[in-house]
Amino acid sequence: MPDTPKSKQPAKPLSHLRPSDLRAVAQLATHATRGVAHMAEGVHQAVLGTMGVKGSADAKTAGLTGFVYRTVHGVTELVGKGLQSAFTRLEPLLESLVDAPPETPQREAVLAALNGVLGDRLAHNHNPLATPMTLRYQGRALNLHAMPAMPEATGKVLLLIHGLCMNDLQWQAAVTEDGKPPSDHAAALASELGYTPVYLRYNTGLHTSQNGHELAFMLEQLMAQWPVPVTDFTVLVHSMGGLVIRSALYDAGQAALHWPSQLKNIVFLGTPHHGAPLERAGNWVDVILGATPFSKPFAKLGHMRSAGITDLRYGHVLDADWQGHDRFQKKPDGRQPLPLPQGVACYTVAATAAAKRSPLADRVIGDGLVPLASALGQHPDPRHQLQFAKNAQTIVYRTHHMELLHSPEVTRQVVDWLK
Repeated sequence: MPDTPKSKQPAKPLSHLRPSDLRAVAQLATHATRGVAHMAEGVHQAVLGTMGVKGSADAKTAGLTGFVYRTVHGVTELVGKGLQSAFTRLEPLLESLVDAPPETPQREAVLAALNGVLGDRLAHNHNPLATPMTLRYQGRALNLHAMPAMPEATGKVLLLIHGLCMNDLQWQAAVTEDGKPPSDHAAALASELGYTPVYLRYNTGLHTSQNGHELAFMLEQLMAQWPVPVTDFTVLVHSMGGLVIRSALYDAGQAALHWPSQLKNIVFLGTPHHGAPLERAGNWVDVILGATPFSKPFAKLGHMRSAGITDLRYGHVLDADWQGHDRFQKKPDGRQPLPLPQGVACYTVAATAAAKRSPLADRVIGDGLVPLASALGQHPDPRHQLQFAKNAQTIVYRTHHMELLHSPEVTRQVVDWLK
């Protein structure tokens, strides 16, 4: 076979790596080893318990078995700390010898997925792979303390917020799954209505309200530092991003920030305002695995999923929705009611994979992740009902959750709403 031209050769996996990744991966490996050892010890305890061995119900196994597990835990801790120390000292040398690779879509997609699943743990352990929250303009993070020259900036600011396990780059698609030319919502709004797009990148594994806190104050800085007077501030969100902006608005109101007075529109695309059944199914898995002594240790696998994911069970937006609760315990919806913001035009797009609307499609199919009722803000409890105007909501058919990002039909609808 002839050699593949250089321009068409796939990027080598190592080309996406950075020196700090060594320390990050070593930390993940240490935590994974410790977790597997704890699960093995849990199963051992359960077996001993059925045999009536005294002391087997203690938090740790006893005797020679306990000594073995304590040794495994101790060695894992020592090796982990040694690797962290060695890689920390090695990083400056590697950085001086090797140029940091650019932010490739492949690398950023992997990091976004990892942060969505384990982002709260990464942040808690100060892992270098944890994604910091940044506002991005023309592919680069904005320094809100020293804004760059932005000659193309207009007074109409469009903020785009992505969903779980995603990043800002995924608002643009090279090609859609069906091979048709993709639609770029931000590009259309910029060319047709004069908006200047700014993208948010954030750690979707954190609690929604934690991201809301940080975003609220970040937007205050952005509006204050914008190079021209802001006449129209509009937010376009996908999935979890809708919960984040609602949380940020609540915090901004509590802190008497100024940017909400500049907010004109919010467009929600497939936002699980009242939760997503797949997370509730994951919660049932926790309950089932915890039902017997032998399977209970494996429930820890389900407990690895991030706070951001468990917030999607019912659509948590506020601190009060999760603080003081065991997020893995099966319990009814106990959220604090939070209506749509007053004085802001709110629009919502819901999707269904079905060809036409039906009670079955509404309840079961939805867009594959979010039911129609949840995306439309509908809820049997009037306190949680979100009052979208009839002409401010639409349903797109034969469309999956991710396709909302690049649907030409969605683009046309959003442009029409914001004219």
